[in-house]
Amino acid sequence: MEHGEVNGNQRFSSSKTLEDIIMTAMSFERTAHEFYTNLKSRVDKPMRDLVHELAEEETRHYKLLEIMHSRPDLREQIATRIAAPPSDQQFSNYVHLPDLGDHPDEQTILQYAMAREHAAMEQYRALAAEAPEGPIRDLFKYLADEELAHKADLEQRYYELVYTADL
Repeated sequence: MEHGEVNGNQRFSSSKTLEDIIMTAMSFERTAHEFYTNLKSRVDKPMRDLVHELAEEETRHYKLLEIMHSRPDLREQIATRIAAPPSDQQFSNYVHLPDLGDHPDEQTILQYAMAREHAAMEQYRALAAEAPEGPIRDLFKYLADEELAHKADLEQRYYELVYTADL
């Protein structure tokens, strides 16, 4: 085997079924919803609206993945193995939630949310590149775009918080 060549066993061990990937993504979205929902009672009013909105977005993403997972016409495709993206471990790590304390500040929440949205965007983008053409690929593309938009919104809010506080 030449340098850089991957043998069949290595390729198989670094692959996952689309079902496994969708189930991990559903866990990611569900735990994000739970995290943001539990955070609502521990933050001030301006942040409460934001974390409520984030929780709702995560629920919407979960439901889209759940619908895709339960479609009978996609059972064969869901059994397909694809290469696990390089971002897979980082994405999976976000299923485990951090302890931000009893009263986390806005900056800490925004930093965590931006990192989470970035990890999701990278994961969904990589999955869209690997998934076979069709509705699953389309969903991953859609979710990647959604996460990118959420991250941009959070970055704008973070910028306003950090740079207007200095004025």
